[in-house]
This record gives sequence, structure tokens and C-alpha cells, in this order.
Amino acid sequence: MMDPKRTEGHDLALSMTRRHFFRRSTAGIALGIPALASLLSRDGFAAAPDGIDPKTGGLMGFPNFAPKAKRVIFLHQSGAPSQIDLFDHKPTLTKMKGTDLPDSVRMGQRITGMTSGQSTLPVAPSIFDFSPAGNSGVMLSNLLPHHAKIVDDITMIRTVYTDAINHDPAITFIQTGFQQPGRPSMGSWVTYGLGSENQNLPAFVVMISQANALNPDQPLFSRLWGNGFLPSKYQGVKFHAGGDPVLYLSNPPGISPTTRRRMLDGVAKLNRLLVEKYGDPEIETRVSQYEMAYRMQTSVPDLMDLSKEPESTFELYGPDSRKPGTFAANCLLARRLSERGVRFVQLYHRGWDQHTDLPRDIALQAKGVDQASAALVLDLKQRGMLDDTLVIWGGEFGRTVYCQGKLTDTNYGRDHHPRCFTMWMAGGGVKRGLVLGKTDDFCYNILEDPVHIHDVQATILHCLGVDHTKLTYKFQGRYFRLTDVAGNVVDKALA
Repeated sequence: MMDPKRTEGHDLALSMTRRHFFRRSTAGIALGIPALASLLSRDGFAAAPDGIDPKTGGLMGFPNFAPKAKRVIFLHQSGAPSQIDLFDHKPTLTKMKGTDLPDSVRMGQRITGMTSGQSTLPVAPSIFDFSPAGNSGVMLSNLLPHHAKIVDDITMIRTVYTDAINHDPAITFIQTGFQQPGRPSMGSWVTYGLGSENQNLPAFVVMISQANALNPDQPLFSRLWGNGFLPSKYQGVKFHAGGDPVLYLSNPPGISPTTRRRMLDGVAKLNRLLVEKYGDPEIETRVSQYEMAYRMQTSVPDLMDLSKEPESTFELYGPDSRKPGTFAANCLLARRLSERGVRFVQLYHRGWDQHTDLPRDIALQAKGVDQASAALVLDLKQRGMLDDTLVIWGGEFGRTVYCQGKLTDTNYGRDHHPRCFTMWMAGGGVKRGLVLGKTDDFCYNILEDPVHIHDVQATILHCLGVDHTKLTYKFQGRYFRLTDVAGNVVDKALA
């Protein structure tokens, strides 16, 4: 029974936020809501206002200049790979094995509570061999034989550094530009500014693969691909390995496509009445998401159907590419998503947090990602897509030169190290065959060309034709951006 005290005006008062009140009182619902038009114009419900590109749903005036890259594939290695054992060869460490890390190198810098109680910080050189690779002869770990095939196609940055020393703030920082939760993710910022080239798939797709390593790995939270204070249409859409790739996408038993279409049309009419009454932008987002889900009932099955891929593709990516949910399978899907115009594809591969048993677990991890990472670059290249696709590979920080726990001839662990670590980029806008930056003999401090996380983010946006200082969003009286109040484009890495 309806509450007799509840009136239409009472409902309006309950639902109206301060922002909605001022929007109604100053502009008026009849004049139209920019967010409504940006979301609904592609579905025929409203015309796009000034400021919104009706073709992409991005901002007018973006990109700010001619982009080199149209799309991004970010291969995030969650847990932080050891740069000393993979990319940054330090042969002189062999002579110092077991000696205490010199104070002159550490210089009083903070370390985590996991090793601060150790009586010594013994130097642990990598037990893995390195070999020259590519035309440049860059030294690369033998754990990465397939990477040796792409070193002439990538920019390897050995001197990335971050402000965070623990996983959650560090991965939040690299994904959102801020150590505390609540900011929009990088993929959300990119799709907010540039929109999408494909209206039948999400502009921002996320896929997660599980660890190859045996030790427990770090958790991942959906806020890492969240929209923060941006409208919710900019959040990443997580694809799953089993069943429906997108939850609840398929029609339930007994519901035909025709019935679904009539239902959506009816719901859209009701939602438009609510928009006119309350002006809530989340209602507009809901309508847009319903329409996207309807279109995805056709586009997603086509995306996931690998039957038309030639045998050579699976040979390139490796046998795991036939197993849904693996890193290799996700890399192959990332290429297929990019082919279809998806703006930002975010992959997370878990298992790199190797405080103990590093030699065993890093070998398992490297085997799990090496071939597919290289295959993605080679596949994009042979299809003519590498020139306008930016591929990024790296973790949230690096690993210490000193051992965590007991050091033996065959085993060691490494703690977190934010002072320097390695990431690589390939494709649209970056140089090929470049090694940028130099660390000291202990791989502890940066000697040349430091690259902060905000610099990495500014460079990614630059490759997309976006000035990172201009891509802003006003929230609670302040204009925010991905790079906060910092960040410089790494010009030396640009093609």
C-alpha cells in the first residue's frame, strides 16, 4: 500500500542532489543535459550538444593534435616483476654476493617492514643468464627468449620510479595517477576524452589471468578499472573466461530478441520520463548501457569465436592461447578487440609478488607471459596495426637487489623497490630498439633519465594525441586530471 505521506514532490526532494538542484534551477531540464546527449545521441534519443563528438562520444577538440596511436593495450604484470632477473643486467653483482648493501647506496631510503628487521641486507645477484638480443645487442634474460624477437620493436625504460612502496597504493597509482582510491582509471580517462570507434563493444575492456607462480599473489580490485568521479559509462567492462564473457548478457530462457527489444524500448521511455523529472545523469548512463548490452549480444559472440583464426595464430601465441582465461588467450582477444576499434584494453596477469622462492616462481611466470607478450607485438606488426596501437608492459614497482629472507646458492626472495624498475612500450608513437635510462651497479638508484609514473601516463596520453594538462574534469570545485599536478612527456622515447 502506498504511503499517504509520500507525494511526487516528496520523491523529487529525496532524489535530488545539490548538483541536480542547481542544474534544474539554472539551466532547466528543457534545455537538455550535456551528459544525456552524450550518452543517448547514438541511440537516437537526443542530439549531441557542443563539447561532445557525436561520432565517438568523446570530447570535442580531442585529440588535441594528430595522434600516433589510436588505441592502447596495457599488459599489467601485477605483483611487480624483478627487473634484475629479467631486463636490467648487473654482472658485477656476482662478486658481491652475500655482502651487505652499502649504506652509500641505500642512503637511508625507506624499506618495507618485511625486511627492515633483518640484521643484514645481503646482495643477491640473479642466478639467470643474460644474452645479447636484437640488432642493438641489448642484454636480456634467458627467461625471455621470445622477447628477444621484439627488442628491436620496443622502447625499454629501465628507470621508471614510483612514490609508493606497497602494492595497493602502487598499483592504484599507476592505474589512476593517485595512491588513494577514488580517482578514475587510466582507461576511463582515455575513453572520456576520446570516446570509442566501435559502438557495439565497450570502449574500455578488462581481462584478468591467474598466476603461473605457486606462491600466493596479490588481489585485484574493480576500482582499478573504475570510473571514479567520471560518469559511470567510462568504467571498464570486465570480460570473464567461462560462460558469458559479460555477466547476464544472454537472454534468459523464454525471452526472444524481439521481446528483449520491446522491453528495452519500454524501459527507455520510462527512463526518459525520469530524466526529465530529476535530471540524474546515472539514469542516462543506465539507458546507454542497456542499449550497449543489446548490441553486444551480437558483437561479443563474434569477438569470442576463434574458429576463423588460422592455426598459425595459435602457434604464434602458444598452446595456452586455446585455453580461455590464460594470459595468452587474453592477449589474442586484446588483438581482436583492438581490430574492432576498442579504445583501451587492460590486461592484468597476477603472480609476480616473489618475496620468497623467486627463482622458481619467476621462471614459471616468465614462461606464462613471454611468448604471448612477444606474439601480440609481432601479430600487430604483421597486420599493420602496430603503428597505431600502443602496447605497454610492466608492473607497479620493482624488486630489491638484496635478499628477503635466507640467501642460498639456488634460492632467494626480493622485497619491493620503488626507486627503479623496467617497463617497455611498443607501437604507435614510441621509438623502436631503444633502451632508455641507466641505473647504478646495484640496480638501486637511477643515474640517468628518471621516468616518474606521471611521466609514463603523460607519454601514453601524448601518443594518443592528448595533452595531459588539458584532459580535465571538474569535481568538487577542482579540475582533476590523470597526472594530477605533475608529469612530463618522455620526449626521448617518442618516435
